[in-house]
Amino acid sequence: MIQIDVTIMGQSYRLACREEEEKKLREAVAYLDGKMCAIRDAGKIRGNDRIAVMASLAIAAELLSTKSPNGPLSEMTMAEIKQKMDAMNNVLDQALIPQEDLF
Repeated sequence: MIQIDVTIMGQSYRLACREEEEKKLREAVAYLDGKMCAIRDAGKIRGNDRIAVMASLAIAAELLSTKSPNGPLSEMTMAEIKQKMDAMNNVLDQALIPQEDLF
């Protein structure tokens, strides 16, 4: 096992992997960083944890659509998937309103 240093959205992480997996791990980090930065730069979502969740959902949707051509997302366009993700973000917004704002 080796340890590598990577950066995701400006935050440094030290990750462990097998030497032969380093290139793929770095590619995955770059892909995730790109997704998260694009979501952050769009300005609609605040908070690194929420950005990470939305990036994870986007990547999962991509994976499911390629993994299973007849799966649950196969009939949806990326625009429709984005609309559904935006709707999920609105639900998260409402669920995370501080309690003092409710009264």
